Amino acid sequence: MYGVSGTGSVVGEEWGARAARSRALAVLRVRGRALGLAVLPSAVAVVLYAGGVTGHFTGAGWDTARWVVTVLALLVLVAATAVSLVVARARPAATPTVELAETAAPDLYRLVRDLADRLDVPAPAAIALTPDCDSWLEDRTHRAHRALRTSADGDGAPVLVIGSPFLWWMRVGELRAVLAPVVAGTGPAAHPDIAAARRFVRGLDAAVAVPANPGLDPLRRFGAGAVGQVARLLLRACRGHASEMERGVAAAGSERAQAVDYGVRIVAQEQVGLAYAGWDRLLTRVALPAWRMGRWPAKLDAGVVSALTELSRRDRLADGFSSRLGERPACDLLEEPGAVDEATSLLAARLFHGGPAEPGPDWSPVEWSQYPEEVVDRKWRTDAARLHQVLDGLGPAGSAAGSGRALGDGPTLTRVIAHLSSEPFPERSTEPSTERSTEPERPADASPAPGMAPDTAPDELPPAPGDAPAPARHDAMSTAEGDDVRAHEGADESDADDSDDSDDEESFNPAAEELAGALSALLAREEAAREARVAAVALSAEAAARSAEKDDRSGAVPAVAVSGPDGPLPLFPLQPPRSGRDLLADHVTAMVCCAAVDTAEAVPGLDWLDGPTLMVAGERAADLGPRVLALVEDGDPEPLRVWLARTGVRPEKPVRLV
Repeated sequence: MYGVSGTGSVVGEEWGARAARSRALAVLRVRGRALGLAVLPSAVAVVLYAGGVTGHFTGAGWDTARWVVTVLALLVLVAATAVSLVVARARPAATPTVELAETAAPDLYRLVRDLADRLDVPAPAAIALTPDCDSWLEDRTHRAHRALRTSADGDGAPVLVIGSPFLWWMRVGELRAVLAPVVAGTGPAAHPDIAAARRFVRGLDAAVAVPANPGLDPLRRFGAGAVGQVARLLLRACRGHASEMERGVAAAGSERAQAVDYGVRIVAQEQVGLAYAGWDRLLTRVALPAWRMGRWPAKLDAGVVSALTELSRRDRLADGFSSRLGERPACDLLEEPGAVDEATSLLAARLFHGGPAEPGPDWSPVEWSQYPEEVVDRKWRTDAARLHQVLDGLGPAGSAAGSGRALGDGPTLTRVIAHLSSEPFPERSTEPSTERSTEPERPADASPAPGMAPDTAPDELPPAPGDAPAPARHDAMSTAEGDDVRAHEGADESDADDSDDSDDEESFNPAAEELAGALSALLAREEAAREARVAAVALSAEAAARSAEKDDRSGAVPAVAVSGPDGPLPLFPLQPPRSGRDLLADHVTAMVCCAAVDTAEAVPGLDWLDGPTLMVAGERAADLGPRVLALVEDGDPEPLRVWLARTGVRPEKPVRLV
């Protein structure tokens, strides 16, 4: 894969093309030197035999030298032949894409060909879409990639890969301006030296990955490992030249594209950055929760338009971007934008989550109008059920976890708050101030563990986890309002104690640490089971790919299938490592949302930038996060109690779980 930047260059086109050809020749010289070293023993053997025939090299010593050099030459030739065959036959990495036939996007093909004519370069052989905010040219002339080609025209030209979010967010003129430097790269790509150098580098890169193939026996794996070491050595020798060659190609293409829509391109580059930000937010905040529930949003590209429109409404810097929506969008160049959007959305789920290749009973699409009910509500109730499952298995019989059912009939929010609070949480808040004032204050070192009854013996306390506590999370929603929520905690303490505590240690809630550890272990087991299923699917896909390759060699037409050539899917997992406290805060928030939906006038909602959200009286409950963190991190239930009372949520009522 090789991309062409659209940012422009200060060097001239002729200089860039000459530099690219010079570096391509340097790469080919590395190949020539390797070939020369391979035939050197054979050349020496020929000289020795010629000397023997002419009578110059005679005697027992020369005869021994001839035999030794002949054997060495044969071994080197066999090894060189094996390396050459592996490099030539190895399957280069190909980006999983959605192929666009010309019948599916005639206007888009017409736009690209017109652009190539204006730039005086060959047109790309085909067009493909990828669920990413980037565009590049990709060589798919290798026979292993012929099954992915949708057209037999222009077999020597590269394929133009376009990021699908560009088609939905950009206007037609902006897309043409952004694609101009990319399409201009087909000119240098047609040069024989540059094309040969690129094929050599791609073959070496593919040969390095051959030892990792799962279908090799020990002997073949050993041989493939030796070939991989030789390929690595050659790659190190030509890596610098290959990089400079690509820079020269990019400079030449960018300079040539300045003659086409240069002013529009400057404005369109702003849309590239904006589309990337909206796409990343949509995948991590909106799509990922649905993928975890076994559902995949079928209109991700249309969703990025909604996300960026919402960003334009919130961000004053993006005020002018939404005014472009009245112009013709680039997705109008497709015959069936909905079908293409659905295909790229399914591919995005495979790449970033490792979902199945095709829809099924446990992997079905979801429309945006159904997202709050079928994803958000189900996610909250699944997390709440997991939280109560962990509470059922925690602690001895005398603890709040063991006797939590007594605090509420069924899975209640009261049970969760009582376990995490630093003092017992009353089921009915009849006399909260009297209850608290009559309780004598305990020393810090003699206080019972949070969530335990006051009469629980110290030897009955649940063991503290051995791991160090995870750092407290600073959530994005912890704004000034969150600081006000926590302000009452230090109102009765001295300033000196406050400064000492904040400097020396973070807030520590043993009950939360224990619950977070058990929750993390349960989630790890669920994730391990999911990865095992993904690995099984990947192995079957690899076997199908090998079978298709055999069918291709025999002349049969294999089924079109996109697999992960660089490893098992997902290739680009979105989920970053999360601490136990983060997981616990998410699950407690889900429990609060379930209680609000079941007992108050609240409904699940979708925020295009923040994902699942709770809607109370038509407004987002943006102040819930800091109050949950106060309970999880500090064991302080008061901020959450105030919010529950104000919202009308009844925590003692059982909630409906999945």
